[in-house]
Amino acid sequence: MPHQSFGFFIEFDSLQRVKRDKEREKSRIMAEEGAVIGCHTMDEYNHQMQQAKEAKKLVVIDFTASWCGPCRVIAPVFAEFAKKYPHVVFLIVDVDELKAVAQKWQIEEMPTFVFVKEGNEIDKFVSARKDLIQKKIKLHTAC
Repeated sequence: MPHQSFGFFIEFDSLQRVKRDKEREKSRIMAEEGAVIGCHTMDEYNHQMQQAKEAKKLVVIDFTASWCGPCRVIAPVFAEFAKKYPHVVFLIVDVDELKAVAQKWQIEEMPTFVFVKEGNEIDKFVSARKDLIQKKIKLHTAC
């Protein structure tokens, strides 16, 4: 019997280690400035938004869909901006994957870009125009 108990503690320790590693990875992703962060669950989305709010960072959310041609065209540009503006949080949300988030922001067309500061929407537009996205980033980071 004591042997079985020992196995339980080893398994519990392994689960704790896995959980701790996942939390570290999540923190590393948030700290990884200059990258587009894909939000695939409500927990990921809420975590990223809360982190950005606490850090008082501008958040740019790219609402996209896998079937959207202009979305696929603008994706590498969005990634380029994430590298160019590492002090801004760049999130990508698939409207078919996170419908609740798309509904919250009243997304009806793609690609839609929503700019958020301290949890509040400060700008929103539908376009795959590189110049417009950059103009808005510069405008809202200057404030």
